[in-house]
Amino acid sequence: MEQASEMGEIGREARHEGGKDEEFRVQPKWRKFLAHVGPGALVAIGFLDPSNLETDMQAGADYKYQLLWVILVGMVFALLIQTLAANLGVKTGKHLAELCREEYPRFVNICLWIIAELAVISDDIPEVLGTAFAFNILLKIPVWAGVILTVFSTLLLLGVQRFGARKLEFIIAAFMFTMAACFFGELSYLRPSAGEVVKGMFVPRLQGKGAAANAIALFGAIITPYNLFLHSALVLSRKTPRSVKSIRAACRYFLIECSLAFVVAFLINVAVVVVAGSICNAGNLSPDDANTCSDLTLQSTPLLLRNVLGRSSSVVYAVALLASGQSTTISCTFAGQVIMQGFLDMRMKNWVRNLITRVIAIAPSLIVSVVSGPSGAGKLIIFSSMVLSFELPFALIPLLKFCNSSKKVGPLKESIYTVVIAWMLSFALIVVNTYFLVWTYVDWLVHNHLPKYANALVSIVVFALMAAYLVFVVYLTFRRDAVATYVPVSERAQAQAEDGTGAQAVAAAAAADHPAPFRKDLADASM
Repeated sequence: MEQASEMGEIGREARHEGGKDEEFRVQPKWRKFLAHVGPGALVAIGFLDPSNLETDMQAGADYKYQLLWVILVGMVFALLIQTLAANLGVKTGKHLAELCREEYPRFVNICLWIIAELAVISDDIPEVLGTAFAFNILLKIPVWAGVILTVFSTLLLLGVQRFGARKLEFIIAAFMFTMAACFFGELSYLRPSAGEVVKGMFVPRLQGKGAAANAIALFGAIITPYNLFLHSALVLSRKTPRSVKSIRAACRYFLIECSLAFVVAFLINVAVVVVAGSICNAGNLSPDDANTCSDLTLQSTPLLLRNVLGRSSSVVYAVALLASGQSTTISCTFAGQVIMQGFLDMRMKNWVRNLITRVIAIAPSLIVSVVSGPSGAGKLIIFSSMVLSFELPFALIPLLKFCNSSKKVGPLKESIYTVVIAWMLSFALIVVNTYFLVWTYVDWLVHNHLPKYANALVSIVVFALMAAYLVFVVYLTFRRDAVATYVPVSERAQAQAEDGTGAQAVAAAAAADHPAPFRKDLADASM
């Protein structure tokens, strides 16, 4: 009796989805596109967070336009892999963390979960420090006191979000784009050399001490591992019918939406680098401004906007910086929920989840801000962005393998050209990261003054960690997928779904197949 009742329920759901498929096909294209707007915008808004602002300004101040090519390559790579993440969610009805839990042994899953959580925490550190700098500018309090206040500001934000998340996000986005408009206004005032900008964007160079480290930090700030988990989950909050035609259409709409959002984010990041490069490398800098540019932090950024905003530059910038930190906090919280639910099948209240992540992120932020002040806090933001770059392969490799696996997506594999390009860029990233780690450590080993036995012990630990890093990367790369999660739609249901006839017949034929991947647990996602 229970089985018959369950089959009846499945049949009703299938008929409902068949009707949805029919309704999806007759909608005009612009309405279909608007129904898919949101996930890419939420991911792209992370490109305007404090970590991106800090790394962009440091790159511009120290190397002028030399590292613009890193932003271009990073954005193209980000668009490529974020599109793959969105497609994976649409095609499988599951997000990346859930697929990892089903595919890998428990020990590997625990390791991947820890690395993903560290990525969320690493990305939350710049949000803590960015918010602390905003409080420092607005309230004239020390940075370390602003760090402590970030606990209460975030909980207040999550509380206010209950009364209208979309309105709150609209206000936050308005402040952030106000800051972006200020940088564009400053850009038009400075009128930088177009030839130098184009050269910096299309001629790869890494000249000067620290250029490689800054490039890795830029790359890590643009491509964050948790965004791959987040994007593959956000697309499940849209009701995508199960026919191949509808799935491919949804993937196409998500690509368009993501591309538009990423182009805007790319232009804003370029504007920040060019403004910082133009002002800090000008020949008529005063001694005070030159000293500020030599160690540019989020606290001293109003220097870059005073041509447009004058004396009000500090207040406008601080409010926009505060909004930037809070908006990314929302996406970090939701990404953390997705990661925990996917890898461990556990759920936690938003405020509890945010409080745990924030307290862990506050510890290093508070120590550095007390010991080293604003300068040390700025360096910590750069360091946390570098950590994100090193953690990226552990989310990226499973994504690339699943996207081209018959056991995960069946016949809906990605183009071989797309996959090859993504693998080549991923391999290049791993090689650069490994080279930078070895070079940095050897340089430190040569110039430190520790006793020989201490250097030997440190070397053993460091090279053991490097070996573990590479072994884990190789394991994820060459391990064959063992678990088949793709369930094909029956050929008869498929044929009827494609020609748009017989919604009830389609539902009846597909009743034994998997339901549409719409996820009620993700329906209330931000944006």
